[in-house]
Amino acid sequence: MVLLAVLSLVVALVAIALSVLTLRTTDARRRAMGAEALPEDVHGLRQEVAALRAEARGSLRHVAVVRYDAFGDMGGHLSWSLALLDDSGDGVVLSSIHGRSDARSYAKNIAGWRCEQPLSPEEDEAIANAKA
Repeated sequence: MVLLAVLSLVVALVAIALSVLTLRTTDARRRAMGAEALPEDVHGLRQEVAALRAEARGSLRHVAVVRYDAFGDMGGHLSWSLALLDDSGDGVVLSSIHGRSDARSYAKNIAGWRCEQPLSPEEDEAIANAKA
């Protein structure tokens, strides 16, 4: 029962992160598509593009998942690490380690593509894949 609750929490966190990303993208598109909001000169258009790029830097655009077997006697790649990062390398790495009798979830803060806590090789791989 605890496993189901923890897994539900992790899925909910991922859904929230993806919802925020979608909302930001949709909002930026709406603003960019409004013809009355666009300036008619090239200089104004360049300023609009620069503003949109600055706004997008804070969104979680660098996402990667690594699936793996945490234990040698387990198969099916049921364990995973998920990196959710912005352009500055700030965000979070979520990991779920699946065992025979339980599953454990971990969340680690990432700042500037680095973490103060020790990372597993799979978490390092997820961050590297998200950065690429």
